[in-house]
Amino acid sequence: MNITLRQAKPSDTPIILSLIKALAQVERLSDRVFATVEELEKALFERQEAYVILAELDQHVVGFALYFYNFSTFLGKKGLYMEDLFVLEEARNKGIGKALFQQCIHIAKTEGCGRMEWSVLDWNEPSIEFYIKQGAQPMQDWTVYRLEF
Repeated sequence: MNITLRQAKPSDTPIILSLIKALAQVERLSDRVFATVEELEKALFERQEAYVILAELDQHVVGFALYFYNFSTFLGKKGLYMEDLFVLEEARNKGIGKALFQQCIHIAKTEGCGRMEWSVLDWNEPSIEFYIKQGAQPMQDWTVYRLEF
């Protein structure tokens, strides 16, 4: 078993979209995926609005982490926001999720970020347990709000 992490390149965009769709299926949100290969390629590689790390197991892509930078006015520093961390079911429990998570932490520290944040669905107990095992603390007294356009 050989696990490799690498930054995505434009030719990876179709597999990135397939991983996003697989994640949406697990999260029961398949009807909410509107992204296209073309839109993702422009956002990720032309405008660099977000970045993707791919995980390969024996040279097959089996997971990804997608992140972007935000800014903390209180810290006066940028932060890394991990939008998605996902590993295909058949590749779970092999350390791939942990490797992707640790790589995001490494990037955040290397880039001088003051913190790293992400959201987890309330019902996703396996993910919540995973993050707590990694030393993460749930935010208390904060509620996420959203406007969609």
